[in-house]
Amino acid sequence: MKIKSLFKSKIMIFCLQISILLISSAIFSYRIQIDFDLSTDPRAGEQQYVIQFLANIILYNTSFGFLYINIIWVIVSLLPILIFNNFRKAYSMNLTTFFFPNFFFYVFYWRYSKTSFNSIFPTFLVETIALAITLVIISIVLSLLLKLIRNEEMKEDITNIELKNRSECPQCGAKFESKPKYCYNCNTYLREELGEIIGNGK
Repeated sequence: MKIKSLFKSKIMIFCLQISILLISSAIFSYRIQIDFDLSTDPRAGEQQYVIQFLANIILYNTSFGFLYINIIWVIVSLLPILIFNNFRKAYSMNLTTFFFPNFFFYVFYWRYSKTSFNSIFPTFLVETIALAITLVIISIVLSLLLKLIRNEEMKEDITNIELKNRSECPQCGAKFESKPKYCYNCNTYLREELGEIIGNGK
């Protein structure tokens, strides 16, 4: 049951990440020019549309494209980092999301436009690997920082609880790490009433 729920959550995160990529691409009207081989195949238009569609969320060939693609993927990678309190799960999820559009782009482009694919493959492959490494580093570093911050907050909460539970005997001044019913030192009966500790002889 846990595996099933985890699988569903990963599917949901994947869908959210892809949705963010698509929405941002539409908002910023980001397009990268992809060259295709001349083809008389009646399906060429549909193939080119899918390839271009995938290229718009993973590739760049200008300085604006470099900034846009890197920034949007960093933003998208924050989702698993915030949800999972584990850097392995975070970078695994981010690499999975990054792998899917890249895999299908390269496969489709190579299959339907080999000449153009061979001309751009070395450059785009280096960019793809660089971005994948960046996502892994960001996922690990930010996950560990977030975990450290959460641990510090938890320690502060525990400290505050400990401070609230400390008490002192009004008769002899003995200090306690809790709120006992009787003072172990002078046997004074201790009780809270309207926020004040009242001591009565036993």
